[in-house]
Amino acid sequence: MLEAAAESSDIVEVGVPFSDPLADGPTIQASTFRALENGMTLPRTLELVADAAIDRPVVLFSYLNPILQYGVERLVRDAASAGVHGILLTDLPVGGDAALERALGDGPLDLIRLVAPTTTSERLQASVKHAEGFIYLVARLGVTGASSEVAAGLEASIARVRAATTLPIAVGFGISRPDQAAAVARHADGVVVGSALVDVLGRDGVAASARFLAELRAALGPA
Repeated sequence: MLEAAAESSDIVEVGVPFSDPLADGPTIQASTFRALENGMTLPRTLELVADAAIDRPVVLFSYLNPILQYGVERLVRDAASAGVHGILLTDLPVGGDAALERALGDGPLDLIRLVAPTTTSERLQASVKHAEGFIYLVARLGVTGASSEVAAGLEASIARVRAATTLPIAVGFGISRPDQAAAVARHADGVVVGSALVDVLGRDGVAASARFLAELRAALGPA
């Protein structure tokens, strides 16, 4: 699936399964539990990335607990060796653990920051100050999952973040159709689609998932 995703994506996000995925909705939770039942672990996730050797930047998406269990320094070293370029931790808010943030930020992986639409101006400045790679702007409150509508006020949220940083802004949470992706891309630099892709993959397989990604990419216009 990583190879298929790389054909239509500029960046590939690879999730690490975790037993308590609080930020994720039913789709990602279900896929996470299936992965865990089938023996998927953080080391095996890194093996998959290394074996795929795709020619796209890879972002590792994880909760903090698996990283701590694995060892931060070991994770940074092994992930970089496997071909990972950045890391996004759902439950590591800026300032939450300064030593851990330094350990991640000083290494070879880009430490990508999540920003919510409700983030205060002060928190926004702190979040983008040491962010790397790009800013992941959460389109709406709540957990991950496909949505029938693009979140109200998203254009204003993107503009607010853009005024605070020169990093590219990628928007995720709730984007599930080509027309939604195109609408978001008119204002953001990137569009993140997760739950909708996992839905297609679970229901129809890899080939259908590749077609779905190609449709999303086509809706964004020329690369």
